Amino acid sequence: MTRLLSRPRLSVLGRLRFHLLVFFVATTAVSQCSAADTASEQYDIVVYGGTSAGVIAAVQAKKMGKSVVIVGPDKHLGGLTSGGLGWTDTGNKSVIGGLSRDFYHRIWKAYERPESWVQQTRQQYGNKGQGTRAIDGKNRTMWIFEPHVAEQVYEDYIREFEIPVVRDEYLDRESGVTMKEGRIAAIRMLSGKTYAGKMFIDATYEGDLMAAAGVSYHVGRESGSTYGESWNGVQTGVLHHSHHFGILKKPVSPYVVADDPSSGVLPRVSPDPPGEKGAGDHRIQAYCFRMCLTNDPSNRIPFAKPEGYDPSQYELLVRIYEAGFNQTFGKFDPIPNHKTDTNNHGPMSTDNIGFNYEYPEASYEKRREIIKEHETYQKGWLYFIANDPRVPEQTQTEMRKWGLPKDEFVDNGNWSHQLYIREARRMVGKFVMTEHELLKRRDTPESVGMGSYTMDSHNVQRYITPEGHVQNEGDIGVSTNGPYEIAYGSLVPKKQECENLLVPVCVSSSHIAFGSIRMEPVFMILGQSSATAAVIAIDKKIAVQDVPYDQLRDRLQADGQVLHYAGSTSHSARERVYLKDLKGTVVDDSKAQLTGSWRPSTSSSKFVEHGYVHDDNAADGKASIAFVTTLPKAGEYEVRLAYPANSNRASNVKVTVDHADGSTTVSVNQTKNPPIESLFLSLGKFRFDATRNASVRIDNDGTNGHVVADAVQWLPVR
Repeated sequence: MTRLLSRPRLSVLGRLRFHLLVFFVATTAVSQCSAADTASEQYDIVVYGGTSAGVIAAVQAKKMGKSVVIVGPDKHLGGLTSGGLGWTDTGNKSVIGGLSRDFYHRIWKAYERPESWVQQTRQQYGNKGQGTRAIDGKNRTMWIFEPHVAEQVYEDYIREFEIPVVRDEYLDRESGVTMKEGRIAAIRMLSGKTYAGKMFIDATYEGDLMAAAGVSYHVGRESGSTYGESWNGVQTGVLHHSHHFGILKKPVSPYVVADDPSSGVLPRVSPDPPGEKGAGDHRIQAYCFRMCLTNDPSNRIPFAKPEGYDPSQYELLVRIYEAGFNQTFGKFDPIPNHKTDTNNHGPMSTDNIGFNYEYPEASYEKRREIIKEHETYQKGWLYFIANDPRVPEQTQTEMRKWGLPKDEFVDNGNWSHQLYIREARRMVGKFVMTEHELLKRRDTPESVGMGSYTMDSHNVQRYITPEGHVQNEGDIGVSTNGPYEIAYGSLVPKKQECENLLVPVCVSSSHIAFGSIRMEPVFMILGQSSATAAVIAIDKKIAVQDVPYDQLRDRLQADGQVLHYAGSTSHSARERVYLKDLKGTVVDDSKAQLTGSWRPSTSSSKFVEHGYVHDDNAADGKASIAFVTTLPKAGEYEVRLAYPANSNRASNVKVTVDHADGSTTVSVNQTKNPPIESLFLSLGKFRFDATRNASVRIDNDGTNGHVVADAVQWLPVR
C-alpha cells in the first residue's frame, strides 16, 4: 500500500511567501533559459572554415556592411594557399577577378618589399609568375609565393577588416546544427561554443557543415552515365599524365617475388579489381602535402627518419627506378628564396594513392590518423630516396641537397599544416556542374565566376592489370578549351533542404568537373560570390535560392568579378565539330575502347567534340583503340575515319573495319589532310548486319609517327 503524504497547512502570510518563492524560482528559470537561448554569438553571416574561400567570403561580407565571424578547425588561415601551394594553378588569369585577384596583387606588393628577399635577391629569382603592367595596370599580380607570405596576406585581411576569427573549433557533426523551418539557426562546436547567424557559408574542404545540415552530397566518382559524361567513372586504359606507369621502359611487377602471385602483393598496391571502365565507385583523388623544400644550406633542415618509418613501403619505388624512372624532381617548382612548391610527379611520388577513401566521412580522430599516415608516408618517401642505397646514386645525391626550410611552418616542425584535400564531399545542389558546362557543350545558367584550368584528376587507385603489371588509374587531364562559367545554382542546396547555406568549396559538381573547379583562385572567387548572395538574401529576407540574379550579377561585376569571357581561345567553337551536327552513326574517341597508353589533345585546329587522342609516337604495338557501335539497320554503309593531320603523324596507320563479310584493313597516311571537310577520310563501303556490332580498330604496331584517333562515322548508302 502506497502511503500519501499530506501538504502542511499554511497561514495567509505563509501562502504569500510560498507564491513569491515560486514566482522568483520561475522567473529565474525563465531568465536562465533566455540567457541560454542568447548565449550563442549572433552574426549576420557565420563562415565555417578558414580556407582561402572562407577568408575572402568574410572580407566581402564586411565590405557589404554585415557582421561576420570565421570559426573552424583551422589554426592557420588560407588553407592550401598558405599550406604549400605557392605555384598557383591559374589557367587563364584574365578570368580571375575581384578579391581573388586582389589577393595576388597583395602578394606582388609583399615581394616589392626588400625584406621579403632573404635567401635570394629579386633579380636572382627573376620575374617568374608575375603579371605585367600592360595587363594589370597599377594592380600588378604575382602568382608564385612562399607559404608564410600568403598566410600573412590573409592575416592582413583579417586585421584590416576587423574580422573575428575563432580557431581550433570543431563543429559537433552529430547534433551541432540547429535547424528551424528549413534554415540553420545556429551551429555548436565540440567545445560547446555556439554561433547563430542569418546566413551560413561552409568554406571547408570537407563540407562538414553542409553534411551536418542534411544537405545532399556525393563522395566518389559518379558513373559516366550519371550525367552523360565521357571522363567520369573508372578510367582504365586512359593514361594522360606522367602520374602513371606509361613512362617506364618496362612493366613493373606488383608481387613480393617478381612475377610470382603466390608470394603476395607489394605494399601500396591494391589486390582489388579496378572496376569496369566508366563505372562509378567510392574512390577519390589521392591526397598529398604540397611540400615546401629548400636547397639553401643556410635555411635547410635535412630530411629526418620519420617515426614509424618502414622501408618496405617503398619496395615498389625501387622497381620503378630499375624500370628506368629518372624524373623524381620533375615537380620541384621554384618559388622565391630558393624554395619549392613540390607536387606529385611520377608513378610513385608524393600522392598517397588509395589511402584516403575514408577521409571525407571519417570522424575527426580517424581523419587525424589518415593525415598522420600521409605525413609518415611522404616524409618516409623523402628519407628513403635520400638514404636507401638501392636508389640510383645520382637521384640520391640530388635529394640530399634538399631539406625542410627553417622559416616555414615554424610551429609545425617545418611541415605543412594543410593536407591537400583534392576532393571530399561534393554537394548535389540546385544545379550540378558537369563536363558539359566546362566544355561549353551546354550553356551555364547564372554565372557567378569563371574557371579555366584543365579538368585534372589525380590517380585514385594502384591496381594489378590482367597481364600481372602495376598500373595507376584515375589520372585525367582534359582541356576545357578556354574559360567556362560557374553557375550560381552550384553554390546553393536544393531549397527544400536548406534556405540559408552557401557552399563555395564543396560545390555541386561531378567528379571530373570538380577536377577543374577545385583550384584555389576559383575557391576565392566563389567565396566572394557566396558572401555577396548571402548579403542580398539577408537584405531581402529571402532564401538564397531566390536571390534575384540580375541584382547579384550587377554587384559582382561592380566588385570586379569576371562572369563572362569575351577573349579568344586556342580552339573556338567554329573549329569544333559537334556530334549532333554529323549525319549517320558517329562514335567519338571519348566513347571508344582504349588499350595501352593514349594521350588526349586539342592542339590541332579542327576536331570532333572535345578533342582527340594520340599514342605519343610509341610505335610499340601496345596501343589500340576500337570504335564499336550497333547500327540501326542492316545494309551498306560508307565508313569514315576522322583524324587531324600533321607532318609528325604516321603514314602507315593500320585501320581494320569489321563488317558482315569479314575484316578489311586499310593503311592510312595521317600526314595528309582528310579530303572530306579536312576532317574525314573514307575507308570504303561495306555491308553490315544489324545484329552484330560494327567496329573499326586502330593500332600502332610498326607505325612511323604519331597515331591519332578522333571519331568514326557510318553513313548509310542509299
